[in-house]
Amino acid sequence: MSDSASNKEDSIQIEIFPSRILSPETAQKLIGEIYKVDGVIRVMVQGNRLPDKVSAGPGTGEKVEHPLRKPIQIGDQVIELKICAGRIRIELSNAEAKETIRELCEKLLPFPFEFREGHFFRKKPTVTDYAKLGPEADPRLLGMVDPKAKTNQLVFIEKQEKKDEDE
Repeated sequence: MSDSASNKEDSIQIEIFPSRILSPETAQKLIGEIYKVDGVIRVMVQGNRLPDKVSAGPGTGEKVEHPLRKPIQIGDQVIELKICAGRIRIELSNAEAKETIRELCEKLLPFPFEFREGHFFRKKPTVTDYAKLGPEADPRLLGMVDPKAKTNQLVFIEKQEKKDEDE
């Protein structure tokens, strides 16, 4: 999150694919710990959308009280989960961060998961990126836009720089 996403030649991309949907509590713990790892450039959480209103049937328009739709805290920011946390894709700047994240997953996930390395983030803007973000889009957001999401629903958490204890 501190490095530039435009320098992708040297970056490592990994995917954590748990065998179960993560509860909000587990997702908060895991993403919060990933957020603290040095070398993390960007993180994307994928999963099925959690609707906030009934879209069809006799209860159309009624609010949906889904148990997985809870606010979670990542760093200093509180966000509401609007998806079931299913996959977590991470772009890293070094191999040490990859091993640190693997150890975090083994410690925090009490069930099996797949840990893959590959290419999961786009390198060039898509039509959706252009339509949602414009021609001068931040390269860290490329390929991370949900076509169905409204622009105000995008969540981007900037990693806070560590403050010196001497100050």
